[in-house]
Amino acid sequence: MKSNNNIVYSCKYHVVWCPKYRRSVLVGEIEQRLKQILQAGIEEHQSTLIEMEIMPDHVHLLVEVDPQFGIHRLVKLLKGRSSRVLRQEFPSLKSRLPTLWTNAYFVATVGGAPLAVIKQYIENQKHV
Repeated sequence: MKSNNNIVYSCKYHVVWCPKYRRSVLVGEIEQRLKQILQAGIEEHQSTLIEMEIMPDHVHLLVEVDPQFGIHRLVKLLKGRSSRVLRQEFPSLKSRLPTLWTNAYFVATVGGAPLAVIKQYIENQKHV
């Protein structure tokens, strides 16, 4: 559990996104630099990196994010910053790709109780 001034929360997300055309460009120095950029961006925005894996053609993150900041805002920030920095530092990415990332990404909430347990808990509140 985490908290800020207004809320206590536990919001963990599995996020996946790919380079444009699913190109296998996230290797070697690019992979290492991408990890640094993502970790710094996550820490700067009061989020927590739980796990990260960079595959040649996609990124997996498990992050905890303040719901008032929002997962969409964090992903947009991470993709924007990493694209800008990587394309500056590795000119080969500019020649092969019009943009580094696709616009799309996958996100799913993780952790906590199964849906059926929460549903039953809510249904039983009046009977307590």
